[in-house]
Amino acid sequence: MERMIFPNLPVADLKTAENFYLGLGFTKDPQFSNDQGTAMVISDSIVVMLLQQDFYQGFLPQGDTPHLASSGKEVLNCLSCDSRDEVDRFLSACQTGGGAVYAPAEERMPGMYSGSATDPDGHVWEFLWMDPANTGEAERTFEVSSNATVQEQNQAL
Repeated sequence: MERMIFPNLPVADLKTAENFYLGLGFTKDPQFSNDQGTAMVISDSIVVMLLQQDFYQGFLPQGDTPHLASSGKEVLNCLSCDSRDEVDRFLSACQTGGGAVYAPAEERMPGMYSGSATDPDGHVWEFLWMDPANTGEAERTFEVSSNATVQEQNQAL
């Protein structure tokens, strides 16, 4: 079985969050959704769990609290895109759906075009397109240095 990822995000208003993610083109999985949480399918291996804040709290056994719309950011969710245009479409859809641009789209590194937006609860989503002409060298570098530390891999780039 292919490994999957299930980011769990606390939300203030489940319906608002659902509408935002539906507006990005993701689908709701009714089998794993109820009035406390919604499973939003991004791909066969990525399902975002939108959880009402009090329900989310139940997954924090050490008394931690969710940080909705706070200035602190722990995670930047990054989703690959098929083109520069898709990056721009995601950012536009985020704004239309009640989110806000967090970082405008631009080419931050050669061959890497990205921009990010926040959802209505302040969770940051980066949308990234990597030019296939530039990815071959990066893949080769990581393949050759797969036993290297992260610092060594970053230096290689």
